[in-house]
Amino acid sequence: MPELDSIRGLAILAVLFYHGLYWKVDLSPFSPFARVVLNTFRLGRLGVSLFFVLSGFLITGLLLDSRDRPDYYWRFYVRRALRILPAYLLTIVVLASLRYAPAAFLVMSLAYLSNLTPLFGVPIAYPILWSLAVEEHFYFLWPVLTRKLGEKGLAVLSILVVCLSPVSRLIGFWNLHGVNNFVFHEYTWNSADGLACGALLAIFLRRYRCSRRSLVLLSVILCLIAAAIWIVGFPSGILTRQTAVGASLQIVPCHFVFVALIVVFLLLGVGKWKFLVHTPVLKVFGDISYGLYLCHLLVFEGVGWLWKIGPFRPLHANALGSLVIRFIVAATLAVLIALLSRRQFENRFLRLKSRLT
Repeated sequence: MPELDSIRGLAILAVLFYHGLYWKVDLSPFSPFARVVLNTFRLGRLGVSLFFVLSGFLITGLLLDSRDRPDYYWRFYVRRALRILPAYLLTIVVLASLRYAPAAFLVMSLAYLSNLTPLFGVPIAYPILWSLAVEEHFYFLWPVLTRKLGEKGLAVLSILVVCLSPVSRLIGFWNLHGVNNFVFHEYTWNSADGLACGALLAIFLRRYRCSRRSLVLLSVILCLIAAAIWIVGFPSGILTRQTAVGASLQIVPCHFVFVALIVVFLLLGVGKWKFLVHTPVLKVFGDISYGLYLCHLLVFEGVGWLWKIGPFRPLHANALGSLVIRFIVAATLAVLIALLSRRQFENRFLRLKSRLT
C-alpha cells in the first residue's frame, strides 16, 4: 500500500522540521514574524504520534491476518527483528563510539528501556530512542494478546487503553505537582493510546465491510470529535501540556485526526485520485523513514556544532538565513546517510525475510 508509505513520509518530514527548526532553537534573535513561523514547527513533534497510530494499524492488521498460522510467533518476531535490530544496534554502536551517551543509558537501550531510564535516575541521552522502546514493548505484548483475545477482546482492550492512557497521564501530572517535565509522556503506559487507536481501525476495517461513503463519514465524525475536544478543552488549557487538561488530553484529538487521515489515504489510494497519495517523493521518505529517524538528530547536532566554528561564522549575521541553511545542509546529509543505510545495510537483512519465514 504505497499510500501508507506516503504517510510515513509525512511523519518523518514533520519530525525533521521539528528538530531542525524548533527543537532547542533560541528564538530570541528572530523577528516577531519569524518567531511565529518557527513556532509552527513545534507541531512536527506530532509526527511521532502519527507513527504510533500507523504502527498500531499495520501491526494489528498483520497479526489478525496471520493468527491461525502455525508459525505465527516465529514469523512475526523474526521479520520484526530483521527490520528493526540491525539499524538500531548500529545506532547504539555509533553512540557508544562517539561517547554521546552514558553507558547506563546505552545498556538499558539495548533492552529497549530507553524511555524508562528516568525511573532509574538515568536521563534519556538520545531522545530518538524513547519512541522505539514504546514500539518494542508493543511488539512484545500485542502478538500474544491478539492470538489469545481475538478481534472482540482486542477491540475491548484497545478501547480501555484509549480511555485509560489520558488518566495515566493525568496521574503523572498530579504526581509532579503540576510541573510538567514532559518525561512521563514518554513512558509506555502514557503513550499507548496512539497504538490502540490504530489497532481499533485495523479491527474495524476487518470486522465491518463498509462502503466508501461510510468510511468518509467515519473520517468526518472523528475529525468533528477531535474539534469538539479542542473547543471544550480550550478554556482549561488543552493547548499546553502545562495544565492538567493539556497534559492528559492534548494528544487525544490528534490521534482521532490521524486515524481519519489513514482512512482518507486508503480511500484515495484505490480511487481515481490515487496520484495524490502515491507521491514518489513521499514514498522515498517513507522507505527510508526508519533509518532517517534514527540518525537525523545526531546529524543535526553534529552540523550544529560545526556551524559555530570556522567558515560558517559569517552566516550568523542573519539568524534566520543561518538557521535555514544549516537545516538544509543537515537534512540533506541525514537523508543521504539514511538512503545509504537502507540500500547498502538494512536491505541485506530484509532480504532474509523470505528465507527465514
